[in-house]
Amino acid sequence: MKKHSKPEQTADFRDDYPRFTPAMKKTHKILVPDMLPVHFGIIVDFLNKEGWDIEVLHNDSRAVIDEGLKHVHNDTCFPALCVTGQFIDALKSGKYDPEHTAVLITQSGGGCRASNYIPLIRKALKAEFPHVPVISLNFAGLEKDSGFPVGPRLLLKLAFAIFYGDTLMSLYNQCKPYETEPGASDKAREDCVKLIGAAFDAGRYRRYKKIARAMLQRFSQVGRSGEAKVKVGIVGEIYVKYSPLGNSHLEEFLLSEGCEPVVPALMDFVMYCAVNNLNDAKLYNKKSLATPVFGVVYRYLHRVQKKIIRLTEAYGFEPLHDFEHLRRCADKVIHQGVKMGEGWLIPAEMAALAETGTENIVCAQPFGCLPNHIAGKGTIRTLKQMYEHANVVAVDYDPSATKVNQENRIKLMLATARENLAASRSDARPA
Repeated sequence: MKKHSKPEQTADFRDDYPRFTPAMKKTHKILVPDMLPVHFGIIVDFLNKEGWDIEVLHNDSRAVIDEGLKHVHNDTCFPALCVTGQFIDALKSGKYDPEHTAVLITQSGGGCRASNYIPLIRKALKAEFPHVPVISLNFAGLEKDSGFPVGPRLLLKLAFAIFYGDTLMSLYNQCKPYETEPGASDKAREDCVKLIGAAFDAGRYRRYKKIARAMLQRFSQVGRSGEAKVKVGIVGEIYVKYSPLGNSHLEEFLLSEGCEPVVPALMDFVMYCAVNNLNDAKLYNKKSLATPVFGVVYRYLHRVQKKIIRLTEAYGFEPLHDFEHLRRCADKVIHQGVKMGEGWLIPAEMAALAETGTENIVCAQPFGCLPNHIAGKGTIRTLKQMYEHANVVAVDYDPSATKVNQENRIKLMLATARENLAASRSDARPA
């Protein structure tokens, strides 16, 4: 019998993409998707002063989603669709030279659909802009041949930029709904961004007590009314929790409804990733040379966090949550071994919010996001049993969900929230 010859081996498709090389630092502009405008603005500012040419994208029209739908299946993670669409839409705008442009995306190395962002973006760019390289910023050893150079110095700067961005986001949201002079909170935020930028320029970014105190003093100058307003926490998948494009400008909507948005810290997610590595060693005996390093990093970050919390309380502002308290909150609801995506962090944040007076919560999730449906939506019933007045709504974000429908669901939650606020104020009045 004649044997069939084996087909000729072809190159692995994963190798068929442009790489970002060190020499491109001087020749290429790097585009970054818009997830946290203030945080990313701080980070991009100090990176650009170190010789990079990085720009955070702010294009968020329907054309961005349509571009994403052309290249990413609508059953794939909505954030991947948003990020891909934002890159393609920006490159088609004519503002950038595709021959001298790269795109950058962060990766956590988790086990959910987000781990496929890089190949999805590369596939889309290959069809439209084949010479544009994709850069990965990660701390898990992924994409080593096209990764952003990360060393201890950069890690330290990123950590403090996140701490400052979190503090700034929290202070702004605590002042903006109550300001007696329109625009005062925005001006305070601008002044603080300049302050932080100057600290990084001078190499004094590690003086976090001095910088945090200066921010607290600046926001203390914002005149605020004593009016009681509905406080609404925002939790969920990391992209749609923070990104204006991903959550249909949720924070702005809540402010327009006369509410105070309460958004958990990005540092919570960073510390969550570090703790998960320690939990892996404890629960599954999955130890490596990096395990003790994660322990040292976590203890250092937690120590800085606690000191910022104490400073915030001293100035009369509501502090962000202590991460060890978040872990204890998680243990009341779900096991810390549940770590896919945002895993146990979602119910932990919801419980911590409910315990500190923010009982109205939007759980923002991409449609079909398994970690969010299990660890987020799946724990709401338990949380409502634990906290009598917990008022939680799970809102799906995907290409077919209209902004009107999303906002109507939130308005129903707000109607209940306002009734509860009025009842609590009535009960507090002396007979």
